[in-house]
Amino acid sequence: MIDPLANNIPPVERVKEAQVIGLYIDINDVPEPVRKPVIAVYSDGFKDQTGQRRSNSKYATFSTAITQAPHAYLIRTLKHSGFFEVVERVSLDAVTKERQLIRSTRETFDEDQKLLPLKFGDMIMTGGVLSYQANISSGGMGARNLGIGISRQFREDIITISLRTVSVSTGRILTEVLVTKTVLSASLDNDVFRFVSDSTELIEIEGGAVKNEPTSLALQMAIETAVLETIKEGVKNNYWRIKE
Repeated sequence: MIDPLANNIPPVERVKEAQVIGLYIDINDVPEPVRKPVIAVYSDGFKDQTGQRRSNSKYATFSTAITQAPHAYLIRTLKHSGFFEVVERVSLDAVTKERQLIRSTRETFDEDQKLLPLKFGDMIMTGGVLSYQANISSGGMGARNLGIGISRQFREDIITISLRTVSVSTGRILTEVLVTKTVLSASLDNDVFRFVSDSTELIEIEGGAVKNEPTSLALQMAIETAVLETIKEGVKNNYWRIKE
């Protein structure tokens, strides 16, 4: 089988991302905490703050992943890290109504079983997408990083996000990180896609599956990096501890 990435332009060597992140390499490699911090994320607490709107221009394509549900990416990352316990706040009204229904039913049928109280969060995570740029270019360092010919077009997505951790008991901002992530992407043919973020390369063969949108991938990677940096800052400042 012919390698779809075979070409005459060698990719440029890049610094390993582990050196950038420091303590942790991947969101799935985070060590276990002594006690999981309980985090609440509200849908209006982590959102698009760029003021942009979706555009049909190929030079400023805006993604629904950013405009509609950036908080969903944050919640997913927090859950997948295994470091935090995330409490439901996006659908809090629905949870409250369901609890009222349970309580009413038990009172009607004289059931003695008590309904446990809702778990409250130790901290709230807020922030959002501060800036987003998408450009379609050809040639230059981006083409070399992707290992594609200078005549082939590629896309560059740059996302900057802010992530703050706030203490519920004091209102104090415990950590605040600012992350900018750049993702280069190119379609090699109809079914094969290449993504490059810093030193990380991903080859995706569609094969009938839904392919990653470059903006969604950039947003996900920026949030993962921000969560990793938040964990590192929290350990450094003794807001939480990891198991030895």
